[in-house]
Amino acid sequence: MAIGKNKRLSKGKKGLKKKIVDPFSRKEWYDIRAPAVFETRVVGKTLVNRSQGTRNAVDYLKGRVVEASLGDLNKDEEQAYRKFKLQVNEVVGRNCLTSFHSMSITTDKLRSLVKKWQSLIEATVDVKTTDGYVLRLFAIAFTKRRANQVKKTTYAQTAQIRDIRKKMYEIMTREASSSSMKELMQKFIPESIGREIEKACQGIYPLQNVYIRKCKVVKFPKIDTQKLLESHGSIEDTGSKVKSDFKEPEIQAEV
Repeated sequence: MAIGKNKRLSKGKKGLKKKIVDPFSRKEWYDIRAPAVFETRVVGKTLVNRSQGTRNAVDYLKGRVVEASLGDLNKDEEQAYRKFKLQVNEVVGRNCLTSFHSMSITTDKLRSLVKKWQSLIEATVDVKTTDGYVLRLFAIAFTKRRANQVKKTTYAQTAQIRDIRKKMYEIMTREASSSSMKELMQKFIPESIGREIEKACQGIYPLQNVYIRKCKVVKFPKIDTQKLLESHGSIEDTGSKVKSDFKEPEIQAEV
């Protein structure tokens, strides 16, 4: 091809190769800390771009929601079916302080409770805690066979279901409206509200597997930093040292 015909020959390369920068080089790690109600304080870690110019890393961390199993939070595998969601509300140093966001039961646990020949009773109620959280609580219960029962089924009558649901409303409202969010979380962990409902409904129809299956926040109160710091106690890490039996192998002279 004659020189002059191809105009690209005289111009050199079209755009120089850009220098590839590793995106992780401009990021920082932050610890996510759970409230003092739980045994495990550091839930995990999260990444965020380093503060630069008008971009503040703290603004991008606030509002993040993390999910953790209660089995991991309290180091008890029997409680692994319950999940807590925690929201980052404040950042102190490299620690993200979280507060309650929602609570639920795993799908496999719920599926294992539903069986034939019994009645399923559900109740939903909106309550306000003493510290300003507006919550929506969902309860679930199942009828149980009476002692020495011969009949195969344990179906409750419509009137009985109505009475049981009324009791569920009363107990959930009483327990939640008289407690702060921290106290209510302490009631969720041992399932004390479920046991209270089971005990109160014994005269109407025997119940089993009574749980607060879900709790979500309808309205959050204004964040009080002082109260949040109090709910976390000491920020210092109280984790135990991990023991390792690993020993580096000796260098061999010949292979």
